[in-house]
Amino acid sequence: MTLLWYAYNVFMYFSLVRLQTTDENINTTTILSNISEIDDSQLKFPQVIILGALANNEQIQMLPNASTDSNKNLHISSQCFILNSNPLLTITALCEAGNKSNAKVIIASRIIDDDNDLTLAAIAYVADFYHIPVITIASRENLLSDKALYGFILRLVPPYLYEADAWFSIIHKLKYTNVVLIYNQEEESRMVASRFQMLAHDSQIQIEQMEEYTSDTNLTSLIFNLTTEDRLLARVFIIHTRFKDIAEMLSAIVRLEKTENFVWIINEHALTTNSSALFDGLLGVRLHDSFSDENLLIDATQLITDTFVKFIDYSSSFWSENRSVIDCSSAEPWQYGEDVYRAFIKTKVNAATTGDIEFNEYGDRIESLYEIINIQDGHPTVVGTYRSNTSVCHTSSMCREIMYKTELKLDEEKIIWPNGLRKKPDGIRKSRNVTVVTIVEKPFIFARPGNNCESTSEIYCPRKKLNKSSDDEYEQFCCYGYCIDLLHELSKNLSMVYTLHLVADGKYGSFEKTKFMNICHHIRKRREGEDKQKRWDGMIGELLNYQADLIIAPLTMNPERVQDIEFTKPFKYQGITILVRKDKNTSRLSSFLQPFKGVLWIMILFSVHIIAIVLYLLDRWSSFGRFHFVPQKDQLDENSLTLEENKKKDTLSLSRSVWFTWGVLLNSGIGEGTPKSFSARVLGMVWAGFAMIMVASYTANLAAFLVLDRPEASISGINDAR
Repeated sequence: MTLLWYAYNVFMYFSLVRLQTTDENINTTTILSNISEIDDSQLKFPQVIILGALANNEQIQMLPNASTDSNKNLHISSQCFILNSNPLLTITALCEAGNKSNAKVIIASRIIDDDNDLTLAAIAYVADFYHIPVITIASRENLLSDKALYGFILRLVPPYLYEADAWFSIIHKLKYTNVVLIYNQEEESRMVASRFQMLAHDSQIQIEQMEEYTSDTNLTSLIFNLTTEDRLLARVFIIHTRFKDIAEMLSAIVRLEKTENFVWIINEHALTTNSSALFDGLLGVRLHDSFSDENLLIDATQLITDTFVKFIDYSSSFWSENRSVIDCSSAEPWQYGEDVYRAFIKTKVNAATTGDIEFNEYGDRIESLYEIINIQDGHPTVVGTYRSNTSVCHTSSMCREIMYKTELKLDEEKIIWPNGLRKKPDGIRKSRNVTVVTIVEKPFIFARPGNNCESTSEIYCPRKKLNKSSDDEYEQFCCYGYCIDLLHELSKNLSMVYTLHLVADGKYGSFEKTKFMNICHHIRKRREGEDKQKRWDGMIGELLNYQADLIIAPLTMNPERVQDIEFTKPFKYQGITILVRKDKNTSRLSSFLQPFKGVLWIMILFSVHIIAIVLYLLDRWSSFGRFHFVPQKDQLDENSLTLEENKKKDTLSLSRSVWFTWGVLLNSGIGEGTPKSFSARVLGMVWAGFAMIMVASYTANLAAFLVLDRPEASISGINDAR
């Protein structure tokens, strides 16, 4: 950065200084004489010199007058030069004037009626390099709020970004809920569109379409497509366009006759162009007339005075005039520049010429006054005011909370809408009249005789007489109920106008044969091999015969009806339910016997005792059951064995055998009285496996009976013959 700045200095001072005109040198010299005429008595006070980068001589003459009313402890003076459309020449003049004047702050204007003015960007580049605060009184581009690029700019005029807040407040005041936003692809326009989209998020205002156009877009086709799109209900259009597109855009609206029942809001830049294409009924906002160049210069001087008063007690190096703050031959920034800029951000001027002055963290003015403009007879007419509050907010709800506290005054009676209408447009497209048929079915639709319907809860719904013996063709009824309330809500959400009537034959609609039919039609269908003698009656018949456009009723959806008409999602699901008397629970103490039938219980008891007898006999007749081996006491060899008859207490008696079989079955554990013989033990193992299976089956069945013990229904279903 430093190397680039030195290269620029060499280029400027040895090449471009020669390109300066004589008038610019005269202006600079003339204003410098104002500083040299300072009275010696004033030199004892700290002096602040303002460097004015202004658009013309008129603004230059305003600034010294604005600087005469100085603080008693601080002297304010100024030096100015006229901006040049060439940014390099502007920087050259800035460096020359800044080096001679020792200015500590810059007030910058802009070249009038120049959308591509780069002079402020050039001044901001120098100011950022040397840390010099710049107060701008004219530039409102949204990009200047980017602190990464413009770190020392303060604006006494709000950026165009915040006119989105005014649009949102006006639409909210007029109670419109649907809008279409048209904007171009330039970054400035995109930022405004994004701001409005953020404000509308999760609010009552719905953006139905955000349409971005390019320089190649056919604007006539764009307007036509958006205003004739069937899915778009909105008739409130916001246009943020460039200066060169506004005439073509507005001419297309008038040529296509898209004015009646439409609301058109245009951006401030387009509104202040005084284009002949501005038609009556347009709405927009612009800065209040109090934000004139002279008033802004006065407020800028007051802001500078209130800020630098805070630095009176600073060291002498702050006020030293030996070193110029803007010294383009040096790469050293002003050491106090950041402190001064932060002081500007925190300074608040109450009741200034253009209102209270306060800045947010981006250096943008928080409070600004707008005029709400309505084009009448080809001229802008003020119909209200809006005082903005652009405090920093990071969510849509936070921004809306701040915005709802702002001051909005709008006289709707003074507004002339497109086509010279005084009545406020509905702001939403109205559909054609929809004919709705219904049927009396309580509690969904009630009907009472008469035509004196209550406007809030009832709708007039006549019924055509099938027998026209009397003079009156229709019977008069007033309908109300759930379906009527549903129809009313649908009409509001869909902007639908409707007429309601009761079905003449009082039927929902069935596919039945007709008694009379057209003979030619019958013969033709027979030739085609089709049997189309059946016809729909009731509400479905009226719908298919174009006597109605919509049915609203508790109409059941079935396969036959689905083939011929389209259904919405059901608003009530209802099935057939049969209610029977619930019997009392019959569970008793003997319920533990339910898992097995009585025969099985008998067989188990019988098996226990049979197995016990067989075990006793096998063990009794077996030699292993009667004898056992014992060592001989009189022999020296320890391995010598002899047979000895079991004692009575060790043998398996019949009672012990019964105890063994019951113990195995009930899993109670057997400590004594077990079989001794091999054959008896094999039978015992088989009995143990059988017992395990029976116990497991019994346990599972008992749990199922206890948990699922429900009384048996007296009928099994709708097809039950009972």
